[in-house]
Amino acid sequence: MDKWIALVRTKLRELKLTQEKLAERVGASQGGVGHWLNKRRQPDLETMNKVLHALGLEHLEVAIVVRERKASNDDVNTDEPVYDITSAYRYPVTDWESAGQINEKARQGYQSSTVFEMSDHYAKGDAYWLQVTGDAMTAPVGISIPQGMMILIDPDLEAEPGKMVVVRTPDSEAATFRQLIEESGRRYLKPLNPTYPKTLLDERSRILGVVVQATTKF
Repeated sequence: MDKWIALVRTKLRELKLTQEKLAERVGASQGGVGHWLNKRRQPDLETMNKVLHALGLEHLEVAIVVRERKASNDDVNTDEPVYDITSAYRYPVTDWESAGQINEKARQGYQSSTVFEMSDHYAKGDAYWLQVTGDAMTAPVGISIPQGMMILIDPDLEAEPGKMVVVRTPDSEAATFRQLIEESGRRYLKPLNPTYPKTLLDERSRILGVVVQATTKF
């Protein structure tokens, strides 16, 4: 709920939109919108998503997330599941050949067969998931992102050295997942697996986005 409120408040400022105008768009009273944004009342999921849609955030969705209770000294029964309404957003899963084309698909409308995965990361643009293939990003120590993990790519974040990025290079039809590094003023794409060589970031290459989350898919 807190994330949803912060997101709505930020978007209202960006659009220079009043609570009264938002209320008109969603068919609610100005007082009702004020209650939501001040946590005096909690809207249902349908209303929360209606608000996002009214603010031009159709690519986001608030959903019920089911989480396992974490064990602590204060827990009496740590096996009981806990149900929380959380600001969670869904993003489409795509393939490595189609990476970077999500905005076009979104405009055309997703097919019924499109798979979505949830995240608590809020992306202003058209973020998307990819499933890691190969072992180039599998490291013997430290950060390791092995085959099968799901990575969330945010195309609107700045690709700075040290970040994990997805890049489309001129010599491959499929996108590439590497760490962006800089040495002696030149940028390279570095695999986390030391048995793979790093490569110079070609000026014809296009960085499709920054990896903001990696999760294991069972």
